[in-house]
Amino acid sequence: MEDNSPSNGVETPLLDNFVNGSVDYKGRPVLRSKSGFWRSAYFIIGVEVAERFAYYGVSSNLITYLTVSLGLSTATAAENVNMWVGTAALLPLLGGFIADAYLGRYLTIIYASVLYIMALGLLALSTLVPSETVVGASSNSPQLQVIMFFVSLYLVAFAQGGHKPCLLAFGADQFDTNDQKECRAKSSFFNWWYFGMCSGPVLGIFILCYIQENLSWGLGFAIPCIVMGFALVIFSLGSMTYRFAKKTENKTAFVRIGRVFGEAARNWRNKSSELCVEAQACDTLPNYHDPVQFRFLEKALLTPDESNECGTVCSINEVEEAKSVLRLVPIWASCLAYSVVLSQTTTFFTKQGATMDRSIGSSFEIPAAALQSFIGVSILLLIPIYDTVFVPIIRTFTKKPSGITMLQRIGTGMFISIVLMIVSALVETKRLKTAREYGLQDDPNSTVPIKIWWLLPQYLLAGAADIFTVVGMQEFFYDQVPSELRSVGLALYLSVSGVGNFLSSFIISIVEKTTGGNGQDSWIADNMNQGHIDYFYYLLAVISAVAFMVYLYAAKSYVYNGGRSCS
Repeated sequence: MEDNSPSNGVETPLLDNFVNGSVDYKGRPVLRSKSGFWRSAYFIIGVEVAERFAYYGVSSNLITYLTVSLGLSTATAAENVNMWVGTAALLPLLGGFIADAYLGRYLTIIYASVLYIMALGLLALSTLVPSETVVGASSNSPQLQVIMFFVSLYLVAFAQGGHKPCLLAFGADQFDTNDQKECRAKSSFFNWWYFGMCSGPVLGIFILCYIQENLSWGLGFAIPCIVMGFALVIFSLGSMTYRFAKKTENKTAFVRIGRVFGEAARNWRNKSSELCVEAQACDTLPNYHDPVQFRFLEKALLTPDESNECGTVCSINEVEEAKSVLRLVPIWASCLAYSVVLSQTTTFFTKQGATMDRSIGSSFEIPAAALQSFIGVSILLLIPIYDTVFVPIIRTFTKKPSGITMLQRIGTGMFISIVLMIVSALVETKRLKTAREYGLQDDPNSTVPIKIWWLLPQYLLAGAADIFTVVGMQEFFYDQVPSELRSVGLALYLSVSGVGNFLSSFIISIVEKTTGGNGQDSWIADNMNQGHIDYFYYLLAVISAVAFMVYLYAAKSYVYNGGRSCS
């Protein structure tokens, strides 16, 4: 064994210089001064910029491609967009599970990036396939172009399902919560991560929407493929600086939590065990004051043995770990309405804009989907203000490092989303009134003489809501799960968007069936001038208000997990 004592002239690094629980890419202990922190986070944020550029280069104008190039109806196209976005947001649960249980975050990002590149390449190729039905097939056979397009589109969703939760969790892992400086910086990391996350869409939506509508859909999908190739190179360049979670020989968090729920369910039906728990016959059982819905997990602590005495099955820490996951459910569920609201920005907001005056000057016409980039512009302008002005001011009053709590931040954005829907409804009422004044109700292809910039406030409000709710959810679902499950925790945050988009598709389907019929157009008509999207927006405002009240109750009763947040 090498002697590192001062007598041989070799200086031994101080223990404080090593990051506890982290190793480098070769499995060696890592020095704090040469690994992680912002030096690694910059690489990871750069990759996120590229990935979001690619993703929004596909998703932002998807409804236009489906209605114009593939000939789907407005309602069917909107449902397809919602279904795809929802699937893309739910697949991170699978990606996070694979990363946390098997591959690790780093390898999952690498493999997902390769699949991402292949899927985007196939998506671009699908636009070059002739749109006629396959030769020799029946007239009812699906078109080859449609099959290729949707297969490649869902491969993109699958790839980003592995990429997104792992990249954010891996970035947050570069900050050591045991070091006060790095712990405070991690809160800023989530803000600047979202700043980078929105920089990509701002560029992607403006540039790619114009290319797709005016030059070539194939080129518009090929550019994201090339950009993802660069993203993989950037991520690989930072490998030597990254901190990797040290592997342990203990059972994984999935096994531990699963065991707790299994034992709790088994003992729930065991009267002897129940009596042991209720009587607190064993000294190992703590005095709990949890809500009733969590108390059944305490039954996993004890089981009667043959002598009718209590024996320990699961440790107190394992039960607390399971509770920390279960506590997230009410918060998760009450955030779904927020996602339903935000899903309208890529569907009906774009269809509204397509009917309005989009001219700039005498010869240029802005793509309707391009206004989605103003969500990113709003975020890019407001995040520096939030991080450098708002937080320091609020911190002086609350004495909290982050200014306001994570749940307060989420709730603020949810309230803004209610205002967003009301404003959107008022603007749509104005657009419909203008269409009627000029006798354009029966002409779906006409341009309503009202500038598209009337939609700008609702896009800016969407960005402001995101700064609070989305960033708040990222930090909350990362911080409030066991450290081994942080990829899954962030996947839970992403699944809010997924389930919200599925709910949006379901609500659209119900509204279309209940408000139409007997020769009448529904609120959601192919001819936007005959429909009533404004009524639909008011409906979403009411749903959001009810969900907000549920959220306030859930947030008020939530007990934060201690020990992982900065003090």
